[in-house]
Amino acid sequence: MNKSYRIHLTSLALTKTADGLIDPKLVLAWLLNAIGSPGYLVGMLVPVRESGALLPQLLLARVIQRREIRKYFWAGGAALQGLAALGMAVAALTLPGAVAGWVILLLLAVLAIARSACSASYKDVLSRTVEKGNRGKVSGTAGTVAAVAVLVFALLLSTGILPREPLFVSAAIAVAGGLWLLAAGVFSRLEEPEDNSASDADVSLSGLLNPLQEDSEFRNYIATRALLISTALAPPFLVMLGSTDTGFGNLGLLVLASSIASIVSSYLWGALSDWSSRQSLMLAGAISGVVLAIASATGFLDLIDEAGLLIAVYVFVSQIAYQGVRAARKTHLTDMDSHGQKSIYTALSNTLIGVLLVLGGLFGALADLAGPETVLAVLAALSLAAIVAASRLSEVQRDAGSEDDAQTSTNTDGSQQT
Repeated sequence: MNKSYRIHLTSLALTKTADGLIDPKLVLAWLLNAIGSPGYLVGMLVPVRESGALLPQLLLARVIQRREIRKYFWAGGAALQGLAALGMAVAALTLPGAVAGWVILLLLAVLAIARSACSASYKDVLSRTVEKGNRGKVSGTAGTVAAVAVLVFALLLSTGILPREPLFVSAAIAVAGGLWLLAAGVFSRLEEPEDNSASDADVSLSGLLNPLQEDSEFRNYIATRALLISTALAPPFLVMLGSTDTGFGNLGLLVLASSIASIVSSYLWGALSDWSSRQSLMLAGAISGVVLAIASATGFLDLIDEAGLLIAVYVFVSQIAYQGVRAARKTHLTDMDSHGQKSIYTALSNTLIGVLLVLGGLFGALADLAGPETVLAVLAALSLAAIVAASRLSEVQRDAGSEDDAQTSTNTDGSQQT
Protein backbone atom coordinates (compact mmCIF):
# COMPACT_ATOMS: atom_id res chain seq x y z
CA MET A 1 0.00 0.00 0.00
CA ASN A 2 1.82 3.13 -1.22
CA LYS A 3 1.42 6.67 0.06
CA SER A 4 -1.09 7.76 -2.61
CA TYR A 5 -3.32 4.77 -1.89
CA ARG A 6 -3.23 5.49 1.85
CA ILE A 7 -4.13 9.14 1.31
CA HIS A 8 -7.08 8.25 -0.93
CA LEU A 9 -8.28 5.57 1.49
CA THR A 10 -8.05 7.81 4.54
CA SER A 11 -9.68 10.80 2.85
CA LEU A 12 -12.57 8.76 1.45
CA ALA A 13 -13.18 6.93 4.73
CA LEU A 14 -13.39 10.27 6.56
CA THR A 15 -15.77 11.87 4.07
CA LYS A 16 -17.98 8.80 3.69
CA THR A 17 -18.34 8.63 7.48
CA ALA A 18 -19.23 12.32 7.52
CA ASP A 19 -21.86 11.68 4.84
CA GLY A 20 -23.47 9.05 7.08
CA LEU A 21 -23.47 11.28 10.15
CA ILE A 22 -25.26 14.09 8.30
CA ASP A 23 -27.55 11.97 6.07
CA PRO A 24 -30.35 14.35 4.89
CA LYS A 25 -32.84 11.49 4.52
CA LEU A 26 -32.55 10.56 8.21
CA VAL A 27 -30.36 12.74 10.42
CA LEU A 28 -31.16 16.20 9.08
CA ALA A 29 -34.84 15.33 8.60
CA TRP A 30 -35.06 14.17 12.23
CA LEU A 31 -33.22 17.27 13.46
CA LEU A 32 -35.46 19.73 11.62
CA ASN A 33 -38.53 17.97 13.02
CA ALA A 34 -37.06 18.00 16.52
CA ILE A 35 -36.33 21.74 16.53
CA GLY A 36 -39.75 22.62 15.11
CA SER A 37 -38.92 23.57 11.51
CA PRO A 38 -41.82 23.58 9.00
CA GLY A 39 -42.56 20.29 7.24
CA TYR A 40 -42.03 21.73 3.76
CA LEU A 41 -38.40 22.44 4.66
CA VAL A 42 -37.93 18.80 5.61
CA GLY A 43 -39.33 17.79 2.23
CA MET A 44 -36.79 19.97 0.44
CA LEU A 45 -33.70 18.41 2.06
CA VAL A 46 -33.11 15.50 -0.32
CA PRO A 47 -33.88 17.38 -3.59
CA VAL A 48 -31.52 20.20 -2.58
CA ARG A 49 -28.79 17.74 -1.60
CA GLU A 50 -29.01 15.54 -4.72
CA SER A 51 -29.53 18.21 -7.37
CA GLY A 52 -26.95 20.54 -5.82
CA ALA A 53 -24.32 17.80 -5.85
CA LEU A 54 -24.83 16.79 -9.49
CA LEU A 55 -26.22 19.59 -11.63
CA PRO A 56 -23.34 22.14 -11.29
CA GLN A 57 -20.63 19.70 -12.31
CA LEU A 58 -20.61 20.46 -16.02
CA LEU A 59 -19.91 24.13 -15.32
CA LEU A 60 -17.26 23.26 -12.74
CA ALA A 61 -15.55 20.98 -15.25
CA ARG A 62 -14.74 24.00 -17.43
CA VAL A 63 -12.63 25.40 -14.60
CA ILE A 64 -11.17 22.10 -13.39
CA GLN A 65 -10.08 20.91 -16.83
CA ARG A 66 -7.90 24.03 -17.29
CA ARG A 67 -5.84 23.31 -14.18
CA GLU A 68 -2.73 21.15 -14.26
CA ILE A 69 -3.15 20.21 -10.56
CA ARG A 70 -6.69 19.32 -9.46
CA LYS A 71 -6.38 17.88 -5.97
CA TYR A 72 -7.12 21.28 -4.46
CA PHE A 73 -10.63 21.28 -5.92
CA TRP A 74 -11.35 18.12 -3.94
CA ALA A 75 -9.61 19.40 -0.81
CA GLY A 76 -11.33 22.77 -1.05
CA GLY A 77 -14.71 21.14 -1.59
CA ALA A 78 -14.20 18.92 1.44
CA ALA A 79 -13.18 21.88 3.59
CA LEU A 80 -16.25 23.87 2.52
CA GLN A 81 -18.50 20.91 3.33
CA GLY A 82 -16.93 20.78 6.78
CA LEU A 83 -17.57 24.48 7.41
CA ALA A 84 -21.18 24.11 6.20
CA ALA A 85 -21.76 21.17 8.55
CA LEU A 86 -20.36 23.11 11.50
CA GLY A 87 -22.68 25.98 10.59
CA MET A 88 -25.66 23.61 10.62
CA ALA A 89 -24.80 22.40 14.11
CA VAL A 90 -24.54 25.97 15.40
CA ALA A 91 -27.81 27.00 13.71
CA ALA A 92 -29.71 24.06 15.18
CA LEU A 93 -28.61 24.95 18.70
CA THR A 94 -28.90 28.74 18.61
CA LEU A 95 -31.72 29.76 16.25
CA PRO A 96 -35.53 29.44 16.42
CA GLY A 97 -36.99 26.42 14.60
CA ALA A 98 -38.15 28.03 11.35
CA VAL A 99 -35.09 30.27 11.03
CA ALA A 100 -32.78 27.38 11.85
CA GLY A 101 -34.51 25.26 9.20
CA TRP A 102 -33.93 27.84 6.47
CA VAL A 103 -30.31 28.36 7.51
CA ILE A 104 -29.67 24.61 7.54
CA LEU A 105 -31.28 24.24 4.10
CA LEU A 106 -29.11 27.07 2.73
CA LEU A 107 -25.99 25.52 4.23
CA LEU A 108 -27.00 22.15 2.78
CA ALA A 109 -27.11 23.80 -0.66
CA VAL A 110 -23.59 25.14 -0.07
CA LEU A 111 -22.47 21.69 1.07
CA ALA A 112 -23.98 20.08 -2.02
CA ILE A 113 -22.27 22.48 -4.42
CA ALA A 114 -18.96 21.93 -2.61
CA ARG A 115 -19.54 18.20 -2.95
CA SER A 116 -20.02 18.63 -6.70
CA ALA A 117 -16.50 20.09 -6.93
CA CYS A 118 -15.16 17.00 -5.15
CA SER A 119 -17.05 14.66 -7.44
CA ALA A 120 -16.10 16.47 -10.66
CA SER A 121 -12.39 16.39 -9.82
CA TYR A 122 -11.93 13.12 -7.94
CA LYS A 123 -11.89 10.50 -10.68
CA ASP A 124 -9.35 12.50 -12.66
CA VAL A 125 -7.02 12.74 -9.66
CA LEU A 126 -7.57 9.08 -8.80
CA SER A 127 -6.75 7.94 -12.34
CA ARG A 128 -3.39 9.76 -12.23
CA THR A 129 -2.34 8.78 -8.70
CA VAL A 130 -3.57 5.19 -8.19
CA GLU A 131 -2.88 2.43 -10.71
CA LYS A 132 -5.49 0.23 -12.33
CA GLY A 133 -6.37 -2.79 -10.25
CA ASN A 134 -6.51 -0.80 -7.00
CA ARG A 135 -8.97 2.00 -7.73
CA GLY A 136 -12.14 0.05 -6.97
CA LYS A 137 -10.63 -1.31 -3.76
CA VAL A 138 -9.93 2.23 -2.54
CA SER A 139 -13.61 3.15 -2.66
CA GLY A 140 -14.79 -0.27 -1.50
CA THR A 141 -12.52 -0.38 1.54
CA ALA A 142 -13.33 3.21 2.49
CA GLY A 143 -17.04 2.44 2.14
CA THR A 144 -16.75 -0.53 4.47
CA VAL A 145 -14.87 1.48 7.11
CA ALA A 146 -17.42 4.29 6.93
CA ALA A 147 -20.37 1.90 7.04
CA VAL A 148 -19.04 0.34 10.25
CA ALA A 149 -18.66 3.78 11.80
CA VAL A 150 -22.19 4.82 10.79
CA LEU A 151 -23.57 1.49 12.04
CA VAL A 152 -22.03 2.16 15.45
CA PHE A 153 -23.64 5.62 15.41
CA ALA A 154 -27.03 4.09 14.53
CA LEU A 155 -26.73 1.50 17.29
CA LEU A 156 -25.81 4.17 19.85
CA LEU A 157 -28.89 6.15 18.88
CA SER A 158 -31.27 3.19 18.72
CA THR A 159 -30.21 1.86 22.14
CA GLY A 160 -30.37 5.24 23.83
CA ILE A 161 -26.69 5.28 24.76
CA LEU A 162 -26.51 8.43 22.66
CA PRO A 163 -29.66 10.38 23.58
CA ARG A 164 -31.94 11.24 20.67
CA GLU A 165 -31.91 14.95 21.44
CA PRO A 166 -31.03 17.93 19.22
CA LEU A 167 -27.91 18.67 21.29
CA PHE A 168 -26.35 15.26 20.66
CA VAL A 169 -27.46 14.98 17.04
CA SER A 170 -26.05 18.46 16.41
CA ALA A 171 -22.81 17.29 18.05
CA ALA A 172 -22.68 14.38 15.58
CA ILE A 173 -23.13 16.84 12.70
CA ALA A 174 -20.28 18.93 14.12
CA VAL A 175 -18.13 15.79 14.22
CA ALA A 176 -18.96 15.28 10.55
CA GLY A 177 -17.74 18.81 9.88
CA GLY A 178 -14.48 18.04 11.63
CA LEU A 179 -14.03 14.86 9.57
CA TRP A 180 -14.44 16.80 6.33
CA LEU A 181 -11.87 19.37 7.40
CA LEU A 182 -9.45 16.61 8.37
CA ALA A 183 -9.98 14.88 5.01
CA ALA A 184 -9.20 18.15 3.21
CA GLY A 185 -5.89 18.40 5.02
CA VAL A 186 -4.99 14.78 4.30
CA PHE A 187 -5.87 14.97 0.59
CA SER A 188 -3.88 18.16 0.05
CA ARG A 189 -0.73 16.13 0.83
CA LEU A 190 -1.28 13.93 -2.23
CA GLU A 191 1.55 13.98 -4.77
CA GLU A 192 -0.37 14.59 -8.00
CA PRO A 193 1.49 14.71 -11.36
CA GLU A 194 0.70 17.72 -13.52
CA ASP A 195 -1.61 17.25 -16.48
CA ASN A 196 0.26 19.00 -19.27
CA SER A 197 -2.70 18.67 -21.64
CA ALA A 198 -4.84 20.93 -19.45
CA SER A 199 -4.16 24.12 -21.39
CA ASP A 200 -5.19 22.42 -24.64
CA ALA A 201 -8.60 21.30 -23.38
CA ASP A 202 -11.70 22.48 -25.25
CA VAL A 203 -13.95 23.84 -22.49
CA SER A 204 -16.53 25.52 -24.70
CA LEU A 205 -20.09 24.27 -24.30
CA SER A 206 -19.84 22.27 -27.53
CA GLY A 207 -16.50 20.88 -26.33
CA LEU A 208 -18.06 19.79 -23.05
CA LEU A 209 -20.78 17.91 -24.96
CA ASN A 210 -18.40 16.33 -27.48
CA PRO A 211 -18.03 13.02 -25.59
CA LEU A 212 -21.72 12.28 -26.14
CA GLN A 213 -21.29 12.71 -29.89
CA GLU A 214 -17.88 11.16 -30.41
CA ASP A 215 -17.43 8.40 -27.81
CA SER A 216 -19.68 5.34 -28.15
CA GLU A 217 -18.23 3.80 -24.99
CA PHE A 218 -19.29 6.87 -23.02
CA ARG A 219 -22.79 6.79 -24.53
CA ASN A 220 -23.16 3.14 -23.50
CA TYR A 221 -21.91 4.05 -20.03
CA ILE A 222 -24.50 6.83 -19.69
CA ALA A 223 -27.29 4.51 -20.86
CA THR A 224 -26.25 1.85 -18.35
CA ARG A 225 -25.95 4.30 -15.48
CA ALA A 226 -29.31 5.89 -16.35
CA LEU A 227 -31.09 2.54 -16.21
CA LEU A 228 -29.38 1.69 -12.93
CA ILE A 229 -30.82 4.81 -11.28
CA SER A 230 -33.48 2.27 -10.37
CA THR A 231 -31.24 0.96 -7.58
CA ALA A 232 -31.09 4.41 -5.96
CA LEU A 233 -34.81 5.11 -6.31
CA ALA A 234 -36.11 1.79 -5.01
CA PRO A 235 -35.73 1.96 -1.17
CA PRO A 236 -38.50 4.54 -0.46
CA PHE A 237 -40.99 2.46 -2.45
CA LEU A 238 -39.95 -0.69 -0.60
CA VAL A 239 -40.72 1.14 2.62
CA MET A 240 -44.07 2.28 1.20
CA LEU A 241 -44.82 -1.34 0.31
CA GLY A 242 -44.46 -2.24 3.98
CA SER A 243 -46.30 0.81 5.27
CA THR A 244 -48.71 -1.36 7.20
CA ASP A 245 -45.84 -1.79 9.65
CA THR A 246 -45.52 1.78 10.83
CA GLY A 247 -43.38 3.10 13.63
CA PHE A 248 -39.73 3.36 14.49
CA GLY A 249 -39.01 -0.36 14.30
CA ASN A 250 -39.35 -0.42 10.53
CA LEU A 251 -37.10 2.63 10.14
CA GLY A 252 -34.51 1.09 12.43
CA LEU A 253 -34.51 -2.11 10.41
CA LEU A 254 -34.07 -0.08 7.23
CA VAL A 255 -31.05 1.80 8.58
CA LEU A 256 -29.45 -1.36 9.92
CA ALA A 257 -30.16 -3.32 6.73
CA SER A 258 -28.61 -0.56 4.60
CA SER A 259 -25.53 -0.27 6.81
CA ILE A 260 -24.94 -4.01 6.98
CA ALA A 261 -25.35 -4.33 3.21
CA SER A 262 -22.63 -1.73 2.74
CA ILE A 263 -20.33 -3.41 5.26
CA VAL A 264 -20.56 -6.89 3.78
CA SER A 265 -20.44 -5.89 0.12
CA SER A 266 -18.44 -2.69 -0.43
CA TYR A 267 -14.97 -4.24 -0.48
CA LEU A 268 -16.10 -7.24 -2.53
CA TRP A 269 -17.74 -5.00 -5.13
CA GLY A 270 -14.63 -2.84 -5.26
CA ALA A 271 -12.39 -5.83 -5.89
CA LEU A 272 -14.80 -7.29 -8.47
CA SER A 273 -14.96 -3.91 -10.25
CA ASP A 274 -11.17 -3.81 -10.48
CA TRP A 275 -11.38 -7.18 -12.25
CA SER A 276 -14.33 -6.22 -14.50
CA SER A 277 -16.52 -3.17 -13.93
CA ARG A 278 -18.62 -4.23 -16.94
CA GLN A 279 -19.57 -7.59 -15.43
CA SER A 280 -20.06 -5.98 -12.01
CA LEU A 281 -22.66 -3.64 -13.50
CA MET A 282 -24.39 -6.58 -15.17
CA LEU A 283 -24.47 -8.57 -11.92
CA ALA A 284 -25.73 -5.61 -9.88
CA GLY A 285 -28.51 -5.01 -12.42
CA ALA A 286 -29.52 -8.67 -12.24
CA ILE A 287 -29.63 -8.69 -8.43
CA SER A 288 -31.66 -5.49 -8.35
CA GLY A 289 -34.05 -6.64 -11.07
CA VAL A 290 -34.78 -9.96 -9.35
CA VAL A 291 -35.31 -8.60 -5.83
CA LEU A 292 -37.49 -5.69 -7.01
CA ALA A 293 -39.56 -8.03 -9.17
CA ILE A 294 -40.10 -10.34 -6.17
CA ALA A 295 -41.03 -7.36 -3.97
CA SER A 296 -43.46 -6.12 -6.61
CA ALA A 297 -45.07 -9.54 -6.89
CA THR A 298 -45.40 -9.67 -3.12
CA GLY A 299 -47.35 -6.43 -3.23
CA PHE A 300 -49.57 -7.39 -6.17
CA LEU A 301 -50.43 -10.73 -4.54
CA ASP A 302 -51.09 -9.00 -1.21
CA LEU A 303 -48.75 -11.34 0.63
CA ILE A 304 -47.43 -8.69 3.02
CA ASP A 305 -48.79 -8.83 6.54
CA GLU A 306 -46.22 -8.10 9.21
CA ALA A 307 -43.85 -6.64 6.68
CA GLY A 308 -41.04 -5.19 8.75
CA LEU A 309 -38.57 -8.06 8.50
CA LEU A 310 -39.52 -8.96 4.91
CA ILE A 311 -39.10 -5.38 3.71
CA ALA A 312 -35.77 -5.19 5.54
CA VAL A 313 -34.62 -8.26 3.60
CA TYR A 314 -35.66 -6.62 0.33
CA VAL A 315 -33.84 -3.42 1.32
CA PHE A 316 -30.75 -5.40 2.31
CA VAL A 317 -30.51 -7.17 -1.06
CA SER A 318 -31.39 -4.06 -3.07
CA GLN A 319 -28.73 -2.07 -1.20
CA ILE A 320 -26.14 -4.72 -2.02
CA ALA A 321 -27.04 -4.15 -5.68
CA TYR A 322 -26.83 -0.38 -5.15
CA GLN A 323 -23.35 -0.69 -3.64
CA GLY A 324 -22.34 -2.74 -6.69
CA VAL A 325 -23.60 -0.07 -9.06
CA ARG A 326 -21.76 2.68 -7.17
CA ALA A 327 -18.45 0.83 -7.11
CA ALA A 328 -18.61 -0.40 -10.70
CA ARG A 329 -19.75 2.82 -12.35
CA LYS A 330 -17.03 4.83 -10.60
CA THR A 331 -14.33 2.30 -11.47
CA HIS A 332 -15.49 2.01 -15.09
CA LEU A 333 -15.41 5.76 -15.66
CA THR A 334 -12.03 6.04 -13.94
CA ASP A 335 -10.46 3.22 -15.98
CA MET A 336 -11.94 3.99 -19.38
CA ASP A 337 -9.99 6.09 -21.87
CA SER A 338 -11.38 9.61 -21.60
CA HIS A 339 -8.86 11.15 -24.01
CA GLY A 340 -7.39 13.39 -21.30
CA GLN A 341 -10.81 14.79 -20.32
CA LYS A 342 -11.62 12.84 -17.17
CA SER A 343 -13.08 15.87 -15.39
CA ILE A 344 -15.37 16.64 -18.32
CA TYR A 345 -16.50 13.01 -18.66
CA THR A 346 -17.25 12.85 -14.94
CA ALA A 347 -19.09 16.17 -14.81
CA LEU A 348 -21.10 15.50 -17.96
CA SER A 349 -22.25 12.09 -16.75
CA ASN A 350 -23.15 13.41 -13.30
CA THR A 351 -25.06 16.39 -14.69
CA LEU A 352 -27.11 14.17 -17.00
CA ILE A 353 -27.87 11.76 -14.16
CA GLY A 354 -28.78 14.70 -11.92
CA VAL A 355 -31.43 15.77 -14.43
CA LEU A 356 -32.80 12.22 -14.57
CA LEU A 357 -32.90 12.01 -10.76
CA VAL A 358 -35.03 15.16 -10.68
CA LEU A 359 -37.38 13.56 -13.22
CA GLY A 360 -37.35 10.44 -11.05
CA GLY A 361 -39.60 12.32 -8.66
CA LEU A 362 -42.43 11.43 -11.05
CA PHE A 363 -42.30 7.89 -9.69
CA GLY A 364 -43.85 9.28 -6.50
CA ALA A 365 -46.88 10.39 -8.47
CA LEU A 366 -47.09 6.96 -10.09
CA ALA A 367 -47.01 5.36 -6.65
CA ASP A 368 -49.95 7.54 -5.55
CA LEU A 369 -51.92 6.52 -8.64
CA ALA A 370 -51.05 2.83 -8.98
CA GLY A 371 -49.32 1.80 -5.76
CA PRO A 372 -45.65 1.21 -4.86
CA GLU A 373 -45.76 -2.32 -6.28
CA THR A 374 -46.30 -0.82 -9.75
CA VAL A 375 -43.31 1.48 -9.34
CA LEU A 376 -41.19 -1.44 -8.15
CA ALA A 377 -42.20 -3.43 -11.24
CA VAL A 378 -41.06 -0.56 -13.48
CA LEU A 379 -37.78 -0.21 -11.56
CA ALA A 380 -37.21 -3.96 -11.82
CA ALA A 381 -37.63 -3.74 -15.59
CA LEU A 382 -35.14 -0.87 -15.77
CA SER A 383 -32.60 -2.84 -13.72
CA LEU A 384 -32.93 -5.87 -15.98
CA ALA A 385 -32.64 -3.69 -19.09
CA ALA A 386 -29.36 -2.39 -17.65
CA ILE A 387 -27.88 -5.88 -18.06
CA VAL A 388 -28.23 -5.55 -21.83
CA ALA A 389 -26.86 -1.99 -21.81
CA ALA A 390 -23.87 -2.98 -19.65
CA SER A 391 -23.08 -5.94 -21.91
CA ARG A 392 -22.25 -3.42 -24.66
CA LEU A 393 -19.51 -1.81 -22.55
CA SER A 394 -15.85 -2.62 -23.09
CA GLU A 395 -13.69 -4.53 -20.63
CA VAL A 396 -11.75 -1.38 -19.77
CA GLN A 397 -9.69 -3.16 -17.09
CA ARG A 398 -8.13 -5.25 -19.87
CA ASP A 399 -7.03 -2.17 -21.80
CA ALA A 400 -3.43 -1.63 -20.69
CA GLY A 401 -2.97 1.21 -23.13
CA SER A 402 -5.28 3.74 -21.54
CA GLU A 403 -3.65 7.14 -21.41
CA ASP A 404 -5.31 7.73 -18.03
CA ASP A 405 -3.36 4.94 -16.34
CA ALA A 406 -1.59 6.15 -13.20
CA GLN A 407 1.41 3.97 -13.97
CA THR A 408 2.51 6.67 -16.41
CA SER A 409 3.68 9.92 -14.87
CA THR A 410 5.56 12.96 -16.06
CA ASN A 411 9.04 13.89 -14.99
CA THR A 412 9.95 17.50 -14.33
CA ASP A 413 11.92 17.58 -17.58
CA GLY A 414 8.80 16.63 -19.55
CA SER A 415 9.78 13.03 -20.30
CA GLN A 416 7.52 10.05 -19.53
CA GLN A 417 8.30 7.29 -17.10
CA THR A 418 6.38 4.06 -16.57
